[in-house]
Amino acid sequence: MFLMGVADMKVTIGSDHGAVNLKEEIKKVLTEMKIEIDDVGTFGNEAVDYPDIAEKVADSVVNGRADKGIVLCGTGIGISIAANKIKGVRAALCHDVFSAKMSREHNDANILAMGERVIGVGPACEIVKAWLTSEFTGDRHARRVNKIMALEK
Repeated sequence: MFLMGVADMKVTIGSDHGAVNLKEEIKKVLTEMKIEIDDVGTFGNEAVDYPDIAEKVADSVVNGRADKGIVLCGTGIGISIAANKIKGVRAALCHDVFSAKMSREHNDANILAMGERVIGVGPACEIVKAWLTSEFTGDRHARRVNKIMALEK
């Protein structure tokens, strides 16, 4: 069921030290979904600055090297704020399946943010599946997304 619409998809994923474990679990889901993964770090528990990771993931998405991105930190808050500073990014902090679906269907989110210290592995994996398989519905939502993007000017 979750494999529809993800053929040939590439996802760039990154986390700070506070979410390395969750990142590894999400990568297993992406592999099961046959999604190409670009992991930009971090790869251990040594402290790193989440804005650096957010920038790497965002750059990959806005420059077309990845279809979508996933950013992770302890709460998901800091890394989502940082990602949203990059022109062209619509990062959505989601800790439930409904929000994940709506972030794609209504907001055309291109980066998913989550926090390892906030959400368990099971729910996080279901959120990833829902987010990656939901499509932007356009129509009246496209007008709103265009207004959001115009705020960058």
